[in-house]
Amino acid sequence: MPEKVPSYLLLQKPTTKLRHYIQAPIHKHADVDGQFRRKPSQFRSFISSSPGAEFPPEKDRYALYINLGCPWAHRTNLVRSLKGLDSIIQLILCDFALTRDGWLFTGKHGSAPKDPLYGFTSLSQLYRKADPEYEGRFLVPALWDKKRETIVSNESSEIIRMFYTEFDALVPEELRESNRPGGGFYPENLRPQIDEMNEWVYNTVNNGVYKTGFASTQEAYEANLMPLFENLDRLEKHLGEEGHAPYLFGEFITEADVRLYTTLIRFDVAYYNIFMCNLKMIRHDYPRLSRWLRNLYWDGGKTLRGEAWRDTVSFWTVSCFPFFV
Repeated sequence: MPEKVPSYLLLQKPTTKLRHYIQAPIHKHADVDGQFRRKPSQFRSFISSSPGAEFPPEKDRYALYINLGCPWAHRTNLVRSLKGLDSIIQLILCDFALTRDGWLFTGKHGSAPKDPLYGFTSLSQLYRKADPEYEGRFLVPALWDKKRETIVSNESSEIIRMFYTEFDALVPEELRESNRPGGGFYPENLRPQIDEMNEWVYNTVNNGVYKTGFASTQEAYEANLMPLFENLDRLEKHLGEEGHAPYLFGEFITEADVRLYTTLIRFDVAYYNIFMCNLKMIRHDYPRLSRWLRNLYWDGGKTLRGEAWRDTVSFWTVSCFPFFV
């Protein structure tokens, strides 16, 4: 069993060498028992094309705040691009250094010197414009309504589902869910299987790397490390079963692929070394997962707007990002 001490000390007390790269304080995320427990997102409204909806789909009404390092934000940016919403929903980049005021606008790493909508310098100011009494974390992604001047949602799993369908009247016909091969990203016939996979992949893989990396005791580290790799083994086996190739549920890309991709594209680059998720590597120890990952990254347009799998990834940012989370 790898010794956890180097990883969590690295996160909490960066060495002199690492301080050269870290320009914001690193905050402790684990609870007193050493376990990291992610808090639920607090803004949970929904953009809907239904008549009379509070948040209807409109061109240029919404802005998506992200940084390029965050896998949860990456999901939303990826689907935004896959669905052809680039010219419909504004993208606003924050720097990826996390401070007590949340993510910052610094003019570095793709961010503007100030928020282009309000001139803010930190995401906390945006959150408090939406709710002056807000006391939670200042998270990305944040989907902002420019008309009502509030956050619609900061829950990535719900934002991507809005993007699948609710703007379809504004995109070319071939990008509408009803016309996509296989019935779209969340086809009705596969929803029970996708939902089931989402649940265990989220708990043990998507969030599992953070529960492992942010653990502040050896016991907490080991309690999350083993389920992480047991479920990577499970995914490897799944891809070898009939009807589960080249994508997780067969011939067509679904939400399950989107949600797993943004974690695994970071795994060998960041989580393996920085979070000590290092029992195995994707590229060396999981041949089916490695092939699945490369097939998506190098899609190059084989599927609709498939270049987005590569173009929404910034490996330099990804390799630095866990130090700042």
